[in-house]
Amino acid sequence: MAMTGGTAAALPMSNHTRERVTVAKLTLENFYSTLLTQHEEREMRQKKLEKAMEEEGLPDEEKVMRRSQHARKETEFLRLKRTRLGLDDFESLKVIGRGAFGEVRLVQKKDTGHIYAMKILRKADMLEKEQVAHIRAERDILVEADSAWVVKMFYSFQDKRNLYLIMEFLPGGDMMTLLMKKDTLSEEATQFYIAETVLAIDSIHQLGFIHRDIKPDNLLLDSRGHVKLSDFGLCTGLKKAHRTEFYRNLTHNPPSDFSFQNMNSKRKAETWKKNRRQLAYSTVGTPDYIAPEVFMQTGYNKLCDWWSLGVIMYEMLIGYPPFCSETPQETYRKVMNWKETLVFPPEVPISEKAKDLILRYCTDAENRVGAGSVDEIKSHQFFESVDWEHIRERPAAISIEIKSIDDTSNFDDFPESDILQPANSTEPDFKSKDWVFLNYTYKRFEGLTQRGTIPTYMKAGKA
Repeated sequence: MAMTGGTAAALPMSNHTRERVTVAKLTLENFYSTLLTQHEEREMRQKKLEKAMEEEGLPDEEKVMRRSQHARKETEFLRLKRTRLGLDDFESLKVIGRGAFGEVRLVQKKDTGHIYAMKILRKADMLEKEQVAHIRAERDILVEADSAWVVKMFYSFQDKRNLYLIMEFLPGGDMMTLLMKKDTLSEEATQFYIAETVLAIDSIHQLGFIHRDIKPDNLLLDSRGHVKLSDFGLCTGLKKAHRTEFYRNLTHNPPSDFSFQNMNSKRKAETWKKNRRQLAYSTVGTPDYIAPEVFMQTGYNKLCDWWSLGVIMYEMLIGYPPFCSETPQETYRKVMNWKETLVFPPEVPISEKAKDLILRYCTDAENRVGAGSVDEIKSHQFFESVDWEHIRERPAAISIEIKSIDDTSNFDDFPESDILQPANSTEPDFKSKDWVFLNYTYKRFEGLTQRGTIPTYMKAGKA
């Protein structure tokens, strides 16, 4: 290179070099932050063990034995963390869910025999639909939330084509399927599910997350029929389906909704249930549960999750959500005009307490219940008889019958797909874009150190 006056002329950095620099920087940052986190987690587990032994009042020799057992587990964890996990470690048993970006399968880990739900997301779709931030958010919250109210994630890994989340399998299915089986729920059952969901939503709010996509499809039921939150793909960023223009522009001339308006509540419920599955599996999704302020682009906060809960409560008691229509545009219009459109059909009797709570959830954000604190919700008269402290230990409103640890009778049947086929050479390789999925891999301590046992959530009597 020609030198002038002893200095090289500054050349602009190419995009390729800039991307390489970004990758190097991210890799180093991730490496050191992971080391720190691992050290902190290890210390936390040690403290937890010491505290538990103190509380049990164990003699010294028993403590020494427990400590060496724990140390062996930690060594095993470090060894297993270094082993690469991949598709070959799991046997796929059945497709139990399908969505716009991939699917969920029931799988068995070959070495331990443990059963899991594997969420498979196609990288191509994630990049094309600008979902990368959402998927990162989902992985992060699942790693951070170690709570009985949130679906546990044990591992995550990736290959050339897909991202994989290995989650606990909840054999009770989801609330959408339950609501489709029943015409409506009793007020007692509604009180139970809404109360548990209040605690679940509050648990993620306390971590600083807003869910933003609370709907029956994302309320899963464990082996005892208790609620767990799933699907945190919308926790950050703004999904296209949450933008006003998305619903405005779906078609230029949406059909009118008159036929739907004139149906009685029984016909409305039937029509809603007939179309519900399609909505759940489409990229468009349904705006039925989304709070009006989320569409407004003028800012919103965690209160938008309480609006969604009000919509679900209405659906449980009435048989269909308050703004349901024949088209997403019409639903969007009704949500935005909720002051006129949120009405209760006179032919479906519900208590004044229930009606009042729904109207406290589905109202302007500043007047919404929960704007002060979650205690405002808990002390509402609809929840008068709820034992908030022990609700998860008590029997669920509707018990779940589980015949085996891999029972999928509470899930729909789905045809097989080719999502797990090895990528062929003509397919685009996302290697150059893989840095956006950097540090996606994760392994949970319990997931790796429990071997050869049935996962605890499948054992009777455990939450």
